[in-house]
Amino acid sequence: MRRHWRAKLTPFQQRIFDRSTAVTTIRLDSSPQLRAAVKALPAALVAEEQARVAALSQTIVNHICWQLRVRTVQVRVHGTRPSNQQGELHGLYTQYGGGSKNDSIQVWMRTAKRKQTVAFRTFLRTLLHEVCHHLDYTYFRFRESYHTEGFFQRESSLFHRVMSPTTKSSPVAQKPPQSLSSLVQEFLPSQRHPQPEQ
Repeated sequence: MRRHWRAKLTPFQQRIFDRSTAVTTIRLDSSPQLRAAVKALPAALVAEEQARVAALSQTIVNHICWQLRVRTVQVRVHGTRPSNQQGELHGLYTQYGGGSKNDSIQVWMRTAKRKQTVAFRTFLRTLLHEVCHHLDYTYFRFRESYHTEGFFQRESSLFHRVMSPTTKSSPVAQKPPQSLSSLVQEFLPSQRHPQPEQ
């Protein structure tokens, strides 16, 4: 189905799609602070301590970003999920003007229909899903963040890394091959609206 959707993209977008598909893992070491935040999150969710959930979520995101040496992103935790006829919104990543300190991740603590607290694993996976969108732009330097097979594999690998208290890995995440134009851009001053790859 995703391949069928790929056919609707421009050649430039298809190159991004294919690069995203090719990257399947994100490797990082779990720091003590990250492990402590993940361990404390289930109890905070059950107690519906929204401010605590927000603080723990921000800690998780900060430590992932710091290890990968990318700018962190602000996490906002809300109460009940917004919904419409198509379903419930679980999480949302918003990027402003090509990336800035105002970028944000929004996640929700309760289901829309029954107002039940979201299960810990579901909440964490949603948070990490939005983190993966952030990493697509800031770490892998993709111009777009698509829901490719590679994207969902990266999300799963990040989830297992965060949940594993003892596993060690290379501190460098697997990056896709860079195009010549993207290599050149790393040496040029950052621009608010960079030109597309050739």
